[in-house]
Order: sequence, then structure tokens, then C-alpha cells
Amino acid sequence: MIAIVGRANVGKSTLINRLLGEKVSIVSPVAQTTRNLVRGILNEPRGQLVFLDTPGVHQASYDLGHVMNRTARAAVEGVDVVLLVLDGTTTPRAEDEGWMRRLLFHPAPVVALVNKCDEKEDHTAAYQQRWASVAKEKNSTKQADWLRSSAVTGEGISELVTKLFALAPLGEQLFPEDILSDYPRKLAIADVVREKYFHELRAELPHTLAVEIEELEEKPDGWLAQGAIMVEKPSQKPILLGTKGRMFKRVVAAAEKDLAEMYGLPIKLELWIRVEKNWQKNFWVLKRLGYVP
Repeated sequence: MIAIVGRANVGKSTLINRLLGEKVSIVSPVAQTTRNLVRGILNEPRGQLVFLDTPGVHQASYDLGHVMNRTARAAVEGVDVVLLVLDGTTTPRAEDEGWMRRLLFHPAPVVALVNKCDEKEDHTAAYQQRWASVAKEKNSTKQADWLRSSAVTGEGISELVTKLFALAPLGEQLFPEDILSDYPRKLAIADVVREKYFHELRAELPHTLAVEIEELEEKPDGWLAQGAIMVEKPSQKPILLGTKGRMFKRVVAAAEKDLAEMYGLPIKLELWIRVEKNWQKNFWVLKRLGYVP
């Protein structure tokens, strides 16, 4: 079991998709895209590695944000290896140091992966210096294995997998070999719809948007998924629809195409937009969405 942790928008979801060779976690340029704990399973002749893709830790100002932070921090409990992903294009931030302080006393091996090495900037040395500085302050002798990668191009991924197999202990196989992820289908479908809106809207609305798939009818010749896209204010509904409903149609079409590729059969989406006031602060809504256990 390998927990993939780090601050928001360092490329954790892109990394897990690259590691598995298929899409199991949604990706967008918007920070805090991942809201749930997503498990991805890598099977190969050397064995099986189970990756936990966690929400990015960030400065939370609402209930959903606090839930996401708790989910990420709890994910490192009981794992065999912790993979700390860092953004090589930026200098260390408070959230990066927060993870370092937490992992300096974690019993499992730590791999510090400096991602985005395909970009011109490289702040690996700054991260290593920050780790050493915090370790000295805390009187810790724990070392991390430092690697560099690009989740986008695949550079360094082979070396990363080799290192993870070397660090992971031998044990019983946890999942059948034909399973890529145990993430519930309704949540996965909802995530893909949300991802498409993130790409359309960027910073305009995404964090007040949620998708709930309420019914999923699975037939051999295709699936029908029905659900709601939730916003907090009536004024936000026209934004999701776009001019003459064009944005909504684009999102549904893009999501149906992506889902068909993921599951290997046609998937029809029947969605409507619903106002759910302050849903981010409503425990029962967050539970329905799978954000709290």
C-alpha cells in the first residue's frame, strides 16, 4: 500500500494515471480537483502495488476543504510506503513543509518525488535543503529517497516503480489481477463530469460545483447514469448551461466519450442542474457524495 501525498496541484492524479497506464483519477488545471481517496492497483510480474491517490492538502476555509485535508492526512496511516510528490517548478511552500514534518516520524519509508521535471525550472535542491533543515530542527535522522519525474511525459516513472517495489514489503495479494481500481462506479462517473466542467470553467466556479450520480443502470450493451449537478446559488445555473445550453452539452458529450473509453461500452448521461444551498457545509450531502465515510 503506497500513499501518494502532497499539496494541491502538484500532479498526484496525473502521476497515478501514468503509473497504471490508464485513467483512474480525474485531472484538471484547477487545484483541489481530487476530493475522494482513490485506489489504483498496479499488477505486473514483480507483484502488486496499491496506490492511494489523496486530495491535495491546502488552506481550507469550508467544511469540504477540512474533510479533504483529513482524508489526505489519514491516508498515510498503516501504509507500507509514502510517496511525497513535490512540484519542481516552485520553491517549497508551507504545505510541503507540513508534510515533511509529519513524515519525518512516520514508520514507513518515504520517497520524495520532485515532479514536473520536463519544465525548465528545477527546485529539487531547495526541497532537499528544506527536508534537512526540518530534520535538524526536529532532531530526526530519517532519510527520504529522492527521485525526479514527469508524470506528463513519463520520464523517471520506470525508476520510481523499481524503487517502490524495492521498498514495499512482501505480503498477500490484496486485489484480483484484473482490477484496476476499487473506486465506486457512481463516484467515478460523477468525477469525470466534474472534471469536464473544471476544464471549461477553470477558476470561475469549480469549487462550488458537485456531481451526484443517483441511479446507474448497467446493461450489456451500455449503461445509463442519471444524476444532478449541484451548485449553491440560482445565479450559478446559467453559468453551467452556457449560451443556449452549449456548455452543458459539451460537458455531457465529453464526459460520455471519456467514460466509454474508460469502461469499454457506451454510457448515456441524463443530468440536471440543482441548487443545493451551502452543500459544502452539509454533512449529509458530503456523505452522499462520498466525501465523508
